[in-house]
Amino acid sequence: MSARSTQTLRTAILRSVSRSFYLSIRFLPIQLREPIALAYLLARATDSVADAQGISVPVRIETLKMLSDGIQGKASRDVVVDLIAAFVPLQEKTSERQLLESLPDCLGWLNQIEQADRNDIRGVLEKITHGQLLDLQRFHNPQEIRALGTAADLDEYTYLVAGCVGEFWTRLCFRHVRNFARLSEDEMLALGKRYGMALQLINVLRDAGSDLRAGRCYFPEYESQILSEPERFQPIYRAWLEKAKAGLECGMQYSRAIENRRVRTATVLPALIGARTLSLLANAGAAALQCTIKVPRHEVRAMILSLAITLASRKSIDASWKRANQKDSASIACI
Repeated sequence: MSARSTQTLRTAILRSVSRSFYLSIRFLPIQLREPIALAYLLARATDSVADAQGISVPVRIETLKMLSDGIQGKASRDVVVDLIAAFVPLQEKTSERQLLESLPDCLGWLNQIEQADRNDIRGVLEKITHGQLLDLQRFHNPQEIRALGTAADLDEYTYLVAGCVGEFWTRLCFRHVRNFARLSEDEMLALGKRYGMALQLINVLRDAGSDLRAGRCYFPEYESQILSEPERFQPIYRAWLEKAKAGLECGMQYSRAIENRRVRTATVLPALIGARTLSLLANAGAAALQCTIKVPRHEVRAMILSLAITLASRKSIDASWKRANQKDSASIACI
């Protein structure tokens, strides 16, 4: 695979499928940028397959398994390419079509990357695809509302699709960044895991209404039974908001421990956006179940500018954290 193809994947394709992640990753040193960008692109590709509504669930499950085998080096690239070809025309967004079309290059890039990074990418993608497969198996019928069995099932889901990413990020940083953190690797792994789980829990809370309308409920079954009664459900919803905030506080502790300012900048930004999202969700109350809440772009740009100007000093990220958690009467930004 040519250096030009790698550059295209790392810039144009990555930017088209995730503007905020692309902005974050630009802060990273080059030795981190490549494996993290590649892992993200592969995860987005598997997610595109899992979410292809125009294809039956059994076909999506088998294709996702085969794609996972391709990532793990157990299936040929040609087999994977042939399978994915059926999904490309179903993608309404040009960026998603381009991402799936770039899969051969992504797999070629994976084969060229250094062994330790390749092992870590395969390890985290194995967990992510397992979480996606569980999702497809649990919520196979959009006409029937299904809920998770227990709170432990939600913890398992948030770990598989995001908590493991915190661990992946930590291992890469300890291997590639000299004097990465003030805390030990085990301490950072634990904090990174909780941080990632919190970010995914925020996605669950933000998308609760739209997920419910699609037949998916990530809350435990005994809680989902009162989802249609906002007055009764709000105390439960607020408890989950508090759990997510506690996980973000782990993310702030993780970020403060990082010595390299560029890595600290990229690491702390999701926590700040997440905290602001939680504030908007809390402010919206029951209305949060009727639309999807999103932090306005101008606020995200202001966070990035502040981090860049201050070089993500610990004092400045603490001030940004305080601002993000402030409750206000700002209008709800829905998407």
